[in-house]
Parts: sequence; structure tokens; C-alpha cells
Amino acid sequence: MQSPEIIPSGKGCGAEVRGVDLVALDAVTVATLQQALLEHLVVFVRGQPISDPQLIALGKTFGELEPPGMSVIGKPYIDAYPDILVVSNIMADGQPMGNLGSGEAIWHTDMSYRARPCSIAILHALETPPAGGNTYFANQYRAYDTLPDELKKKLDGKMLIHDETYNSAGQLRKGFEPVADPREAPGAQHHIFRTHPLTGRKALYLGRRRNAYIIGLPLEESEALLDQLWAHAAGPEFVWGHEWRTGDTLIWDNRCLNHRRDAFDASERRMMHRVQIRGERPL
Repeated sequence: MQSPEIIPSGKGCGAEVRGVDLVALDAVTVATLQQALLEHLVVFVRGQPISDPQLIALGKTFGELEPPGMSVIGKPYIDAYPDILVVSNIMADGQPMGNLGSGEAIWHTDMSYRARPCSIAILHALETPPAGGNTYFANQYRAYDTLPDELKKKLDGKMLIHDETYNSAGQLRKGFEPVADPREAPGAQHHIFRTHPLTGRKALYLGRRRNAYIIGLPLEESEALLDQLWAHAAGPEFVWGHEWRTGDTLIWDNRCLNHRRDAFDASERRMMHRVQIRGERPL
């Protein structure tokens, strides 16, 4: 295999990593991926099919695995590997084989509704549709850096409720009831600005738009500010998009990125397996 090579996207984040072996996982491969992730926030490796045990092994090179959030069926999709989240639109015997379906998944940060959200996520493509289903990432370091100073001062120290009721595709999680008032949403409370534990850089940390609430503000003011922040956070100058192929593996730093997914034809099959790494309490 060729020597490792990192090819930046030239966009707000993102890079391709070549010349690494996701099955062998030698010290050079692990160090290359970890360093590329710190520099580019999200990286991908093309066309290396890996098994579920190999995906888990890859995840463990970044830290302790974190169990996924509640599935829409109320239990893990793969009994033998409960740490794997299945993302799919495929149905079997009338039951979904994965989360999110085929519709758009709105901008979000993974598992921010937990007190200790996951730090790193790794998504591997087993089946991909011929078109659609692309994933986009927005650099929240840059989103923070470019906020007006007046807004930084206003929001410094403010906490945000991160709703657990719905996932990023708008699906109601098993065991939860719809929320009418964001101030009563279940989920963790985190600072709107967080500091990355490894880089020391500050990032805008918004989670999801739905049912979010800036604690201590009148609801109407919170809603208006959140609309303003989300419009800024998804600015095209911060964004890079990945066009999936079967066998691709995507690794991203959940602490300083938002991401979303395009919709795709519901009659086409898409199957992704994901692991996530236990994170720290955002500070």
C-alpha cells in the first residue's frame, strides 16, 4: 500500500485520506487518521469494505465506544453488536432495519441531548443509492470565530436545552411524547459555546434546532436568536459535502461540526453502520 496521503477538500472542512488500511490498523494508519481529524475535522477513506467487528476495532482506536441513542424500534438493530447504530431506509417484515429513513436529515450534532455527547463518529457505507443521500458538514470553529462580538458577549455563558424527543429526521424516539413548549423539552443542557479539549479552540454548539431553548430568555427572544444562529452556522463558507460510494468510511469530530443529509429515492436501498466514541461533558 502507498504511503499515507491527506488531500484537503479546499472547503470549510474535510479531507480524503489515502494509503491507509482500515483492517490492519497499524500505528501509522491510526496516527494519520487522528492527526487528519484534528486538522480537517472530518475525513473519509474510499472503497475499503469492513465488517462490523472491524468497524468496532476502528472505533476503539479513538476511545471507548458509546452506545447509540434510542432506535425507532426501541432496541439495538444488531443484537450481536449493540454499540452499532444502523442508519437505513430498508424495511424487513414491516419493521425498519435502521434509523432516519430516506428523507432529509436536518443540521444537527450527534447525541447532544446527553450529558456527555459522543466525541467522534464513524460511519461506514454498506449499500448506497445511485443518487442522493449525500452528507454535509459545517465547521463550527469558523462559525464561532465569525460571530459578531456583540452576539458573543450576549451569549457567553448561556445554556441551551438539547431536546431528546426527536431524531434529526423528525422521527419521534421510542418512549417519548411530543413536546409543545421547548422550555419543557427533555434533554441535556449545554453551553452555546464549547471549548475543544484537544485543540483549545471555541466552537458554536447548537445540537438541533427543533425544541431548542436558550435558558433564561423569553421564548420569543430565544426562538429569534436561535434562528439567527442556525442561519449563520450553516453558512456555505463553512460547509463541505461528501458524495457516498459503497465501502466509504467517514470519520468526524462531533465537538466542532454540524452535519446533515440529503433525501434520496425511497425505493432505493441505503445501509450504513455507525459507531460513536464516548465524549466528555462540554465546557
